[in-house]
Amino acid sequence: MFVFMLLYLLLVLIRPQDYPDWAESLGPLLPSVLVLAFLFWLLSRNKNLASPQYMLLPAFLLALMASHIFNGWLGGALVQLSTFGPAVLAFLVLSHVAANRERAIWIMAVMVLCSLVLVFHGVEQSETGIGWTGVPLSQETRIQYVGIFNDPNDLGLLFIMVLPMALFLSSRGGLLGLRRLFWLGAAAALLYGIYLTSSRGALVALVVLVAAWVWRRRGLVTAGILGAGLLAGMMMLPSRLAELDASESSAAGRVDAWYSGLEMFLSKPIFGIGPGLFADNNGNLTAHNSFVLVLAETGIIGYTLWLAFVCYGFMMMLAVLRHKPELPDATAAADWEVERSLATTLLLAQIGFFAAAFFLSRSYVILLYLLAALVLGYYVGARERYPTLPRFELSRDLVRWPLTAVASIVGLYVIVKILLVTG
Repeated sequence: MFVFMLLYLLLVLIRPQDYPDWAESLGPLLPSVLVLAFLFWLLSRNKNLASPQYMLLPAFLLALMASHIFNGWLGGALVQLSTFGPAVLAFLVLSHVAANRERAIWIMAVMVLCSLVLVFHGVEQSETGIGWTGVPLSQETRIQYVGIFNDPNDLGLLFIMVLPMALFLSSRGGLLGLRRLFWLGAAAALLYGIYLTSSRGALVALVVLVAAWVWRRRGLVTAGILGAGLLAGMMMLPSRLAELDASESSAAGRVDAWYSGLEMFLSKPIFGIGPGLFADNNGNLTAHNSFVLVLAETGIIGYTLWLAFVCYGFMMMLAVLRHKPELPDATAAADWEVERSLATTLLLAQIGFFAAAFFLSRSYVILLYLLAALVLGYYVGARERYPTLPRFELSRDLVRWPLTAVASIVGLYVIVKILLVTG
């Protein structure tokens, strides 16, 4: 199961099956590997489905299907089952693999290494105008890749997500310092890749990521000051971030799309307008916000399920960081520091992802559910190693999540109204 999931990650991230010259010969390789991994999971004995995410994600899939049904398109339910169903299976299997701490670290290493392949492809693109896949630069200046990464924003999202993982791996030392040097080099390459994508969402997410790390180390005030300074410095660089303000056409278009999404939600508040139909109802323009996209397309039911699924990942990592177990000796204390470092890494990976996803429509992309699987798997394993860590139960939060969903919708509405006025 572990080997097949590593192979699945390679195929998802490097995507040789999407290379123009290889597409026919490789065929349905990606789904085949996922099915094999799932079959091995079915045969395994150690299944733990007690965590809330194991109920929330299948329920969200049902909400996606129900949204189309209640909007009069029965075939849309089958479309959602075939398109989003693989993400559910990948989440199920990978989360069980990642319950082993060493395997979780291996998964992070594979994700970083695969991302480096995409960075090198981007460097070749930036120097020659075209990468070895045959894919040219986007807009003649921004790097892109094949398949699900044919948008520079998606590349930036991936690089932001794995950057904390590269830094964690660099902290482990070994091989006379060469291992640390290699992973630090990988982190530097990822930063360069983010710059080459010229993705404003990714650059803003980088600022948020740095501020979050400083917040954990030095407090909120220092993080705020450093974050503001870093953002100001980035806006002075020759990049698209320098053009970012509320009245700039692209930014204004995003705010208009958010407002349109809120109007779609109000028109069909229970089940939404249907997954994948936002652009059809907004002049072929997407939502440019993962939260607004889910809200508009799946209504309050789907949005509540999705929001709860996302929030549990953050809550689990914060639970590790706040926990103070009894540590009988120095060895136990050193082991707990590894747990805290892993939790910090995965917390930062989530912060980076959603900081970028707040400006992108990436609610259903496989990257989110691979990261969520890694987070959940790590926490399940951490609870086995440290049973005093809190157990999360959906039954105790049945009131919390609808209230949180409503509060977040009100918050989104206020933000949009302020941006509309200031823009």
